[in-house]
Amino acid sequence: METENLQITNPEGIYDPRPHGYSHLASISPNSKLVYVAGQGGSKTDGLLSNDFRTQVQIVFDNIAIALRSEGLEMKHIAKLTTLVVDYDEAKHEVLIEESNKIWPDLKFPVNTLIPVQRLALTGMLIEIDATAVA
Repeated sequence: METENLQITNPEGIYDPRPHGYSHLASISPNSKLVYVAGQGGSKTDGLLSNDFRTQVQIVFDNIAIALRSEGLEMKHIAKLTTLVVDYDEAKHEVLIEESNKIWPDLKFPVNTLIPVQRLALTGMLIEIDATAVA
């Protein structure tokens, strides 16, 4: 999805990443406001973490959306994500793709770097995602 200050593209000559839930390029207009969202984990205000990866992914994206709304922004304003996944495998990758498709059905996914990790800050934390959005 494009906004006035953000354009998401996938240049010719590089494979199409959209089936994997991300894009190759995010261009930001000069004088845009950048909003950085710290890495969000899969817990709500109660601090409890589900053992279910999909549930944590959904909560992570909900938390990012809440943070963005506090600045008057939506998920379509995200230019860049960094995704950290504990014990990454193909099944978790499919969950990420499915949940991303729900948020960005137009396939204008943010740029995303996925990094498999052994552990995150809290025991039971299976995923953490930070975001950079453009206003």
